[in-house]
Amino acid sequence: MVELQVNSIENDMYSFSGEVAIPQAPPEFKSGFIGIIGRPNVGKSTLMNQLVGQKIAITSPVAQTTRNRLRGILTTPQAQLIFVDTPGIHKPHHQLGEVLVQNAKIAIESVDVVLFVVDASTACGNGDTYIADLVSRSQTPVILGLNKIDQQSGDSAEEINTSYTRLAELHQWQTVKFSAQNGQGLTQLQEQLISKLDPGPYYYPPDFVTDQPERFIMGELIREQILLLTREEIPHSVAVAIEKVEETPTITRVIATINVERDSQKGILIGKGGTMLKSIGSAAREQIQKLIAGKVYLELFVKVQPKWRQSRIRLAELGYRVEE
Repeated sequence: MVELQVNSIENDMYSFSGEVAIPQAPPEFKSGFIGIIGRPNVGKSTLMNQLVGQKIAITSPVAQTTRNRLRGILTTPQAQLIFVDTPGIHKPHHQLGEVLVQNAKIAIESVDVVLFVVDASTACGNGDTYIADLVSRSQTPVILGLNKIDQQSGDSAEEINTSYTRLAELHQWQTVKFSAQNGQGLTQLQEQLISKLDPGPYYYPPDFVTDQPERFIMGELIREQILLLTREEIPHSVAVAIEKVEETPTITRVIATINVERDSQKGILIGKGGTMLKSIGSAAREQIQKLIAGKVYLELFVKVQPKWRQSRIRLAELGYRVEE
């Protein structure tokens, strides 16, 4: 995938950025950036994957899965919506956490609309009110999105919904209910988001679903399998670096390094006789093959980088830095 620059040279009905042609938008066309904000594990990445119709963000039952601001692109006949999936806002416990939360806060100020996503299977809590206060300080329009309505049941549903209605009324926000898991209510969500956007151009070609290069997505797919297969044993002390990608007409060869902080974590990732690393590699390879629509040979290495989450230099080397 070619990474785009927004500044471009216009020529008749197309503008050119790098090697990619971007058509001129029709009259009344809308476009803009939408920041998906919320606590960890409220379903932000699942939502973006559903909206763009393709898996570009990793999902996991482990909280704080998202690390980078990942852009997903949805283009309809009426509008182009660029979704910015942000790390869950939480109290940071290390340098990596501080970088992630700071990037999420920056996203609030740098988008056209904030979609504040909450978990509607539980009542509004302190974490939600903290983020609500943070978001309300911005001049950016806000929509409060109640996710996981498919998990509501019985008398508790009304009480839960009331707690979020009060929050929305306090800040004069519109609300929309949906399920990122099964797609219920996403059409209404999409319509509300478009109504908040101003007329604008295509920022990306209509067939793009993300602005991230394939190498980045590959690394994220490997990290997703580590989170799924090791769960609490290797929570967030892992970073994946794609060292090499070689493409041939018949197969794509990918070499990646999994960075951990301790020797014990390396042992867990490799497993007895290499069984865990083999399982991670096999599952990740299947996901990468779906991404590129072709056969993949994946080779994984594990490297110990002591306290990498506490070092700004190592964080930058692994692709984590405070965004401008």
